[in-house]
Amino acid sequence: MGLIDDRFDKNVFTTSLDWVFNWARRSSLWWLQFGLACCAIEMIAASMSRFDLAERFGMLYRASPRQADLMIIAGTVTKKMAPVVRTLYDQMPEPKWVLSMGSCANVGGPYDTYAVVQGVDQVVPVDVYVPGCPPTPEALYYGILELQNKVIKYETMARKQGVDAAEAMRVAEREAAMAAVHG
Repeated sequence: MGLIDDRFDKNVFTTSLDWVFNWARRSSLWWLQFGLACCAIEMIAASMSRFDLAERFGMLYRASPRQADLMIIAGTVTKKMAPVVRTLYDQMPEPKWVLSMGSCANVGGPYDTYAVVQGVDQVVPVDVYVPGCPPTPEALYYGILELQNKVIKYETMARKQGVDAAEAMRVAEREAAMAAVHG
């Protein structure tokens, strides 16, 4: 009998390559930081040693939209900044996700003026809304966990029913969330 006979039977598990890729995509979202106001301070605080968002979720801040698959919009989006937000969103590869953080990004906050976009969902489609003014790092954690659940649901549906069905479900969920926020 050799030295390695029956040594790996209990340590090896099998799975599909799709499952591994979906797990990796869900577990290590790379986000494009887009801090525009005070919510960005809370986003930064969530990344510091007390909360350590990046390391706990295997996430990295990316400076280039071409390397990011998640855009976190934190703060007030003005009409002058809206085209920049849209351009960066368009440069991100598919599948891409958007998290709107704070009341200003969600619905314009207290700024009902001509210069402020009354909800970033008028510029880019939003997957998860994180409420608060400013939202706490714990709220951002919850938003990330909800987004991970959506990524799992999307990937599972895309694999079983096709990408078109998954995109249709995603659009319906976005519209329902937008109606809840603005309704």
